[in-house]
Amino acid sequence: MGVGILFPGQASQFAGMGKELYDAYPVARAVFEEASRAAGMDIPALCFEGTEEELRLTENTQPAIFTVSVAAYRVLERETGIVPACAAGHSLGEYSALVASGALALGDAARLLRSRGRYMQEAVKVGEGAMAALIGLSAEGVRAACRAGSAKGVVEPANFNGGDQIVISGGTEAVLAACEAARAAGARRALPLPVSAPFHCSLMRPAAERLAPELRAAAPGIFRFPVVANVTAEPYDPSGPAAEYLVRQIVSPVRWEESVRKMRAMGTTAFVEVGPGKVLSGLVRRIDRDAAVATFCAPGDLAGVRALNFGKGEA
Repeated sequence: MGVGILFPGQASQFAGMGKELYDAYPVARAVFEEASRAAGMDIPALCFEGTEEELRLTENTQPAIFTVSVAAYRVLERETGIVPACAAGHSLGEYSALVASGALALGDAARLLRSRGRYMQEAVKVGEGAMAALIGLSAEGVRAACRAGSAKGVVEPANFNGGDQIVISGGTEAVLAACEAARAAGARRALPLPVSAPFHCSLMRPAAERLAPELRAAAPGIFRFPVVANVTAEPYDPSGPAAEYLVRQIVSPVRWEESVRKMRAMGTTAFVEVGPGKVLSGLVRRIDRDAAVATFCAPGDLAGVRALNFGKGEA
């Protein structure tokens, strides 16, 4: 059985995330400690004692979710012997996937995500950017809604999540106008999202330009298994510069449905979402009902992962 690992992105956070792993496993505590040193912040305190408002701040959210995800993966690897066929991560989750694969060092990723979150937040003033989920329109229908909304400013498709859910991103007025156009075109729902910045659109270009030198300075590692990139829905080129994928990712749509289908084509028969939340598991079920899915973020989740019936060391 080929097992694909999925790592969540922003909005999967919750107060107390990762605490059971931290308390139960030294390997998880080691991840929290190393990430905290590298990012210059107390990640255990943020995850276990922080308020929802603190956890929603982008420069906090990104290193926090990353740390919990990598800690969970290290526990899963230790406890089950799982060897993934491939992995992918949604937005910031791609950094978790790269660390799990060996292509990026944990400390480098924690530092980069602290910067990434800060630069993305600073690229657009709070209140001037927005995102919304459109449900029930085709990709071309969403693009048409964005074209209609662009009379009010920048608005672009940001996440092609699958199951007829596409997220748009841009200036607040333009996103609202695109939502109105989407409803008029027959969208079942057009839901504003509780985010602090308009991610994965051209308004994030200042953030990409600021982060690019830091990404290019990070030492590349060797992939132990393939990672499917958000921007191409294809595996990273092991001989190419990973930094360029991550620079482009900041201003480009997340091609999630295509990424999941690519993982299936690569032989993945079961997916494990590793880290906080269950958003990606739900999307997999909407994309491909035949794929087996489990989640892992606490010791009690191990039974569900083992129920997938993969053999130790098999992928």
